[in-house]
Amino acid sequence: MAYSLKKEAKKPERLAGGHRLCSGCGAGIAVRGVLRALDKDDKAVITNATSCLEVSTFIYPNTAYYDSYVHSAFACSAATCSGVETAYRALKKKGKIKDNFKFITFGGDGGTYDIGIQSLSGAMERGHDMVYVCYDNEAYMNTGIQRSSSTPRFADATTSPVGSVSPGKRQNKKDLTGIMAAHGLPYLAQTTFIKDMRDLHTKAHRAIYTEGPCFLNVLAPCPRGWRYEESKIQEICHLAVETCAWPLYEVIEGKYVLNYEPKKKLPIVDFLKEQGRFKHMFKKGNDWMIDEAQEYVDAQWEKLLNKCE
Repeated sequence: MAYSLKKEAKKPERLAGGHRLCSGCGAGIAVRGVLRALDKDDKAVITNATSCLEVSTFIYPNTAYYDSYVHSAFACSAATCSGVETAYRALKKKGKIKDNFKFITFGGDGGTYDIGIQSLSGAMERGHDMVYVCYDNEAYMNTGIQRSSSTPRFADATTSPVGSVSPGKRQNKKDLTGIMAAHGLPYLAQTTFIKDMRDLHTKAHRAIYTEGPCFLNVLAPCPRGWRYEESKIQEICHLAVETCAWPLYEVIEGKYVLNYEPKKKLPIVDFLKEQGRFKHMFKKGNDWMIDEAQEYVDAQWEKLLNKCE
């Protein structure tokens, strides 16, 4: 069925307004976009790792979710979801549950790239019928903008501060999507918020309705941590894609599929200069940082193109 933004926007919300996420927060956009991909008659169980998303949408005993919701600790959200999915299958087999449920976990990069990677890997390896969604805002935003293994090289964070000695974070961003691809999943993808949200919706729907363990990595900018005007979130996402800092691709049954290739690949400076966390890179004498950032993006892009060929 052809995608229609107007039609999808008319679906009932599954995440209530009035939550405490910051204005322009990428996490809220990611959650709404993914949940909107559910068919209207299906129910869902949402598992959520401790995060900005959790503290802003779950104020005990209430949640902002219309579907069933489980808050799980940083390290075990995927394990919690896999346990609930197993219980559901057992109860459905016994005829005690008639409704169709889908199982979705949301976690930030701290709870996914770092603290929660062991339970995520285990759940994916065991083959549970669930979708793990990482909303990647590239730092531990909830606890003070500390660097994570998802934070890009040279980014200024509270635990990788820029100064006379430090250029910001010294390590490149971890390739978690590639790590998940190595698990042999039936479906995984990278996406973000561009144009009419078609890419996010299409991939979320495919992940939810593909049998078995699936993974989505959603670039979800944070205005406070990245230091840009909140109204520019879609512009920031567009630049991430056009500079190939965040390529859009899928891995379907082990086959890499490139979803978008820029007609004219933009230089990485176009993406960096819009964010305060990289402003030191444009000071006199720091050209080497921009050069190395461009070299890294170019190398990663070429590797991806080779995989997709």
